Amino acid sequence: MASAFTECFIVSFILTLPILYESSKMFRYYFKFFLYYGIIMITSVVVIPIMMWRPRDVKNLILASFLCCHISRLLGLHWELQGKEHLEKDQACVIVANHQSSLDILGMFEIWPVMQKCTVVAKKELLYAWPFGLAAWLCGLIFIDRLNSETAKDAINHSIDKLKQDKVKLWIFPEGTRKNTGEIHSFKKGAFHTAINAQLPILPVVFTQFYFLHKSEKRFNPGQVVITVLPPIETEGLTSSDLPELMNKTRNIMVDVFNDTSKTLKDKLLL
Repeated sequence: MASAFTECFIVSFILTLPILYESSKMFRYYFKFFLYYGIIMITSVVVIPIMMWRPRDVKNLILASFLCCHISRLLGLHWELQGKEHLEKDQACVIVANHQSSLDILGMFEIWPVMQKCTVVAKKELLYAWPFGLAAWLCGLIFIDRLNSETAKDAINHSIDKLKQDKVKLWIFPEGTRKNTGEIHSFKKGAFHTAINAQLPILPVVFTQFYFLHKSEKRFNPGQVVITVLPPIETEGLTSSDLPELMNKTRNIMVDVFNDTSKTLKDKLLL
């Protein structure tokens, strides 16, 4: 009797899902994020045994991106890459990108095969989100304590020589926390300290506004995102005294591109 009731409940729930998905904006919002995080976690379990054969190798991220790029299709997201030639260069650099949502990682999955060798500076809390945290560690991500700038700086500096030697790109979100408010917020100094100290070029990457996503309205619609990779900004010969100017220059360039590409995309979709 209990078994029959359970089966009846499961069937009813499955039949109700399409109705809830189409009729409830809130249900669709949470369901899409549940699907996103669920597939990421399942994929992490699958790839961990494979990645253990080459732990801390950034090329593990190419495998992860291959297995996870289909998530965007399921969520109705399309990514367009501009400036691909700047990512294809086999050289170490510090990538700085605007940060709007955890969905940013789906855009990164789209371009990891282009970057080939790239790692990410991530908050240490993600390390404990198992199994994703273990998979991320095996992929060579650099985990930092955002509340302790000294230990964060040490963690990055400890890795930078090997990254330079192996020509690995270092991806940093200079805004720190993600904010989908239709603007690029102020930058923290870490990425620019790293670039100057290591004398590595800065490679700005700009994601257009996530107009399809709104947290307070619980809106998560299908959408399109343009990823623009800008020409590198050289830091050779710069010192710590040049840091404020470098930060402002980089942010101003990114803000202009963010505003222009976001407007162009919106106008295009309204046609």
